[in-house]
Amino acid sequence: MTFKLEEHKILMVDDDQHILELLMTCFEKEGFQKIITAVTGTEALLKTNQESPDIILLDVMLPDIDGFTLCSKIRSHTNAPILFLTAKTTDLDKLQGFSFGGDDYITKPFNPLEVVARVKAQLKRTTQFSSFHSPKEVYEYEDFIINPNTSKLIVKGERIELPTQEMKLLIYFCKHPNQILSKHKIYKDVWGEFYGGDSTVMVHIRRLREKLEADPSRPKWIKTVRGQGYIFEAPTSGDSL
Repeated sequence: MTFKLEEHKILMVDDDQHILELLMTCFEKEGFQKIITAVTGTEALLKTNQESPDIILLDVMLPDIDGFTLCSKIRSHTNAPILFLTAKTTDLDKLQGFSFGGDDYITKPFNPLEVVARVKAQLKRTTQFSSFHSPKEVYEYEDFIINPNTSKLIVKGERIELPTQEMKLLIYFCKHPNQILSKHKIYKDVWGEFYGGDSTVMVHIRRLREKLEADPSRPKWIKTVRGQGYIFEAPTSGDSL
């Protein structure tokens, strides 16, 4: 599948008109043509439903609702990548953003060209992800089944919705079973060239465990290897499920 900037629709949510105009100018210069804006959470939800954006830039401090809460509401309508744009810079704020379903976290003040680059990286990897798998590539385990072609996860017979980044992370583990993978390698392979710190990987793995594991505190599938990273323990081809 060819990656074409002009075909991707971006929703920018910020109550600062100056920031919106600055970002729109930069994105248009880079070749993006489908840009939608919203200045409140209510408007953002409406446009998410109406426009089905491919990616969302989301301010945290909005006049009617905080961006973290809004992110969780948006997640019930779309799995499109969500990038927070915020003046909240602490590690706790970043962890909170990821825990609500965000895919990336950019602090203000920011370089608009960096924002464009991160959006391109997210969209490119999402495009590659959607076209990477063959029709027969379905991962079936004792507790869950995941179909990358339909982005469908079934856990003990129940359909579970996964945000795009969590889906990509789970597929990555399925493709690399029984291998110890460092946090840095996981981030580089799943998120791309921008390294966002260990907390990004940790939060997304915690969220996956909550959906896959009977007891997330004692994981059966995605295990921590102290001092080294994580391992997805799965049956080999010779094992029975």
